[in-house]
Order: sequence, then C-alpha cells, then structure tokens
Amino acid sequence: MKNLSQNEWQDAVANNKDAVVIDVRTIEECRMGMIENAIRLDITQTELFIEEIQKMDKSKDYYLYCAAGGRSGTACAIMYELGFENVFNLIGGFSCWCGNTVQNAE
Repeated sequence: MKNLSQNEWQDAVANNKDAVVIDVRTIEECRMGMIENAIRLDITQTELFIEEIQKMDKSKDYYLYCAAGGRSGTACAIMYELGFENVFNLIGGFSCWCGNTVQNAE
C-alpha cells in the first residue's frame, strides 16, 4: 500500500491500463460527484466491501479514495491483507480533488 499525492495519483491512473479506481464513500457522499471511471464500494458496509473485493483480480492496480483519505487508507490495508499488492490511497481524498468528476447515477 502506498499513499499518493493528487498529482502522483492522477499520473499513475492515466498511465496504467490496469488501473481500477474505487470510491469507498457512502452513496450519500457520492451524490456530490465521483472521480471519473470510479466504481463505488462503500467501506462502511465492511462485509459487502470484502465480499466484492475478493472477486477482483489481484494482479491489477487499485487506486482508492474517500472524502479525506482515512477510510480509503483503511480499505487499502484490508486489500493488502487479502493479498492485493498494488493498492494506492489518494492523500486528501475527494475533498482535495481538482480533476474530472462525474455525477453519480445511483
């Protein structure tokens, strides 16, 4: 697991064909917008989060974010414990994001 600044995170995602972006915020938080191409897996629903994560390809690179970086850091640690080696946390989370966003359709 590695913490990345916004610039490092954006560059890594843009240059990685195997990048998977995961938003770990609640649905209510995601209504404010999401980072483009992110999938939503709410870390507050821990059992469901772990169930969905275990279905994912461990060889890919995962870039996680939440509102401020704390919950996504926890999610990265869980993924690392489950055998995912390439997990990256966005320092500052969505609250510091200056890149492209989309409205959540849920």
